[in-house]
Amino acid sequence: MAMPLHLTVKLGTYLMKQKLRGVKKYPLIMELEPLYACNLKCAGCGKIQQPAALLKQRMSVEQAVAAVEECGAPMVSIAGGEPLMHPKIHEITAELLKRKKFVVLCTNAVFLPKHIDKFKPNKNFAWMVHLDGVGERHDEAVAKKGVFDQAVEAIKLAKSKGFAVYTNTTVFNTESPQDLIETLNYINDELKVDRLEIAPGYAYAKAPDQDRFLGVTQTRELFSKAFADGRRKNWRFNHSPLYLDFLEGKADFQCNPVGRPALHPAGLAAPLLPDGRRLRRHLERTDRNDRLGQVRPRQGPALR
Repeated sequence: MAMPLHLTVKLGTYLMKQKLRGVKKYPLIMELEPLYACNLKCAGCGKIQQPAALLKQRMSVEQAVAAVEECGAPMVSIAGGEPLMHPKIHEITAELLKRKKFVVLCTNAVFLPKHIDKFKPNKNFAWMVHLDGVGERHDEAVAKKGVFDQAVEAIKLAKSKGFAVYTNTTVFNTESPQDLIETLNYINDELKVDRLEIAPGYAYAKAPDQDRFLGVTQTRELFSKAFADGRRKNWRFNHSPLYLDFLEGKADFQCNPVGRPALHPAGLAAPLLPDGRRLRRHLERTDRNDRLGQVRPRQGPALR
């Protein structure tokens, strides 16, 4: 199963506009990280290893909205850190929804019950709850006992209030194909979330545990076994078949650095440049010179 119909229509309209304008390279989704701070210390993540000065920073509502408008992507993934630790995250979300963006708010869900009444259900909004396994497997991944049960209760609460709920599962080399099958079956069939997302654990230089990341061969072997016998068709993935084929090693694609611009507490990441005109010139230049694979992140000024 692919994306929701109304989101498919939104993206299709956006893609058609770019084609009619002759734009060849453009972002589909923007990643907005309004803070690095988090309430957990996941073994595969190094965000909280950032300097104390960065961990204290919070992006303003105005900065977030301006960046999203400059980028122009129809979808925004609000991540972190833990976004629910931001005192104005509900205002940022509301402003983006006013601008008809499709917003996914990524959270470990520990603080979700406390803050959920600050948000309202919207067809263009979904909670994205982090679940890396069932029971103790998830608790081990986030290095804290009891978080799995908290996440499950938060998912049930959000669904009872009419919100769309997605999950995001990061897979490490500590997982067997059977572990992954059990996790996806539980999320899909027991929790009955609206959509599932999944990704191999890509190496994060600041992560405290550097031995759990999957290599290319490991990734393909694990996913091809987990997806065998038509199982992947049973899960409500929020992914295109091409991406799932890529995980299995059935397809290979060139990386596209303009597909997911990001703004985070350390500054800007290319190709989200200080103004829209420079963004367009940057994209045109990389297209003209055929140097797409050589685009490097641009470090912008720190946020306050």
